[in-house]
Amino acid sequence: MTDELHYDVIIIGTGAGGGTIAHRLAPTGKRILLLERGDYLPRERDNWESTAVFVKGKYRAPEFWYDKNGNQFPPEVNYYVGGNTKFYGAALFRMRPEDFGELRHHDGVSPAWPLSYEELEPYYTQAEHLYLVHGRHGEDPSEGPTSAQYAYPPVQHEPRIQQLSHDLEKQGLHPFHLPIGVNLTQDDRGRATHTSVCIRCDRVDGFPCLVGAKSDAQVICVDPALEHANVEMVTHADVRRLDTDGTGRSVTSVVATVGDGDPATVEFSADVVVVACGAVNSAALLLRSANDRHPQGLGNSSDVVGRHYMRHNNLALMAVSKEPNDTKFQKTLALHDWYLGSDDWDYPLGGIQMLGKSDSEQIHGEAPRWAGAVAPDMPFEVLAHHAVDFWLCGEDLPLAENRVTLDRDGGIHLALDEKNNIAGLKRLRHKLQGMLSHLGMHEHHLLSHSIYLHKGMPIGATAHQAGTVRFGHDPESSALDVNCKAHDLDNLYVVDTSFFPSIGAVNPSLTAIANALRVGDHIAERLQ
Repeated sequence: MTDELHYDVIIIGTGAGGGTIAHRLAPTGKRILLLERGDYLPRERDNWESTAVFVKGKYRAPEFWYDKNGNQFPPEVNYYVGGNTKFYGAALFRMRPEDFGELRHHDGVSPAWPLSYEELEPYYTQAEHLYLVHGRHGEDPSEGPTSAQYAYPPVQHEPRIQQLSHDLEKQGLHPFHLPIGVNLTQDDRGRATHTSVCIRCDRVDGFPCLVGAKSDAQVICVDPALEHANVEMVTHADVRRLDTDGTGRSVTSVVATVGDGDPATVEFSADVVVVACGAVNSAALLLRSANDRHPQGLGNSSDVVGRHYMRHNNLALMAVSKEPNDTKFQKTLALHDWYLGSDDWDYPLGGIQMLGKSDSEQIHGEAPRWAGAVAPDMPFEVLAHHAVDFWLCGEDLPLAENRVTLDRDGGIHLALDEKNNIAGLKRLRHKLQGMLSHLGMHEHHLLSHSIYLHKGMPIGATAHQAGTVRFGHDPESSALDVNCKAHDLDNLYVVDTSFFPSIGAVNPSLTAIANALRVGDHIAERLQ
C-alpha cells in the first residue's frame, strides 16, 4: 500500500452519518478520505420538477433489489454527495426519552438502547445548531429535557396552517412547530428576507434544493470539511469489500471501483475505517467482506448484521380543505399527542406532521388510483389547490427475520414483514380521519398519497432505513459497541442509522447526526 493511499481515517459515504463525522474530524488535522459512490447532484431545473423527481424518479439510483419472494423493486435511494439528505424533508426531530428505554407496543417490545437520552442530549443540541434547525423547544409536551433552545426561531405558519393549528388546539391538542433544517431568515410576517438563502418555496420536501438552502449533509458538512487541506474526497468510488489482516482484528484495505464509465479497482488503507453507506448498503458491504476469519461477514460473529431492519410504518395522506390552501411552505406543523398512547389505547400510536404541498403534477401522477374517489365536480387542479398533506409515522419493531441478505451474484435481498406493528398507525389514521370536519376539511376525503411512498410499494420506501448493524453492550446480540466500533474488529466503525436498536416514531436523521458527532469525538480522542 503506497503512502499516498494511506489515511488516518477513511469514511465510506457522505450522508447524515458520514458527512457529519467528516465535519467533526476535519479540524483534527488528521488525513481524512471520503469515498462517495456517486457524484455531486447536477444542478438543473429538473431538481424542482415534480414529474422528474416524483413521477419519473429521475434521481433515484438505477438499480433493483429483491424482496423475500425474489421479486425486483426499485429502492428509494440516491447516490450523491450528501447521500439521501439531498432529498429528505429536513424534519429534524429528537427521539423521545422513552424511545431509549424498553417500550411495549401492541405487537411486541421495542428494545432499550445501550445509551440514554441524557447521554445523547448534548449532541442533539450540537446537531440542531450545526444543521440550522428552526423550532421552539417547550411546545411539544412529549419531548425530553433540553440543554439549550434552538438557535433559530420556528418557521412561521402560513395562514391555512395557522388556522389548522388553532383548530387542533380547539380539540384540546398540542400542535407544535415542526423542527426543520433550512437556511432561512424571516421578517416579522414570516416572509423570507432579501438576504435569506431559503425563499420559502414549495420544493422543500423530497426535492433537492437548487439554492443550497436546505440543511443537507453536503451543504452543511461535506463542503466545509473539504475546505480543510487534510480532507480529500473521491467520487464515483463504489466500495466493494473491506479486507482484514491475518488475525481478522483489523481492516487493512478498502477495495473500491473508482471512476465513471470504465472504473478501475483501487485499494486504500487507513488506521480507522468508518462505514456510513446507509443501513442496507452498510450491511451488504460487511456481508460482502466475509473471509476465513469472518465467514458470516465482517463483524458478524453475533449473526445480527443485516438483521432487525426497520423503516417505520408510514402513511402519506392528503386531506381536502373546504377552503383553498394557498400555502407554499407547508412543512411547519407536527402533532405528538398520541405518540406514546391515547385515552382509548395503551400502546404508542406515533406522530403526525405536515408534508410538502401537493401540486397538480403529483395529483395527476396519482390520478389512476384516485379515479372515482373524489367528488366528480372537483378537477385535479382544483383538488391540488385544496390539498392539505399529512405524514403519519409509527414505529415498526426490529424483527430478526426482517433482514438484508446477498445472493451469489451480490444482489441485495430485503425480507420485510409489512404488517409489523401496524395497529397503532391504523388508529392514528382513524384519529385524523375523525377530526377532519373540525379542521375545515371534507370528512370523507383522506386520500392515500402513495407517490411519497414509492408508488404504493412499502418495501421500496427505504428513506427511513435503519437497524441492520445494531449497537449494544453484549457481543452475542449486537455487532457494535456503545461507541459504534465493531466488537470483532479494532478499527471499524459504523455511523449511519444501521446502529439503531429501535427506531422510535420520528424521522431518524437528527439522531444519526447527533450520534456521528458523538462518535466523532471518540475517534478524535483515539487519534490523539
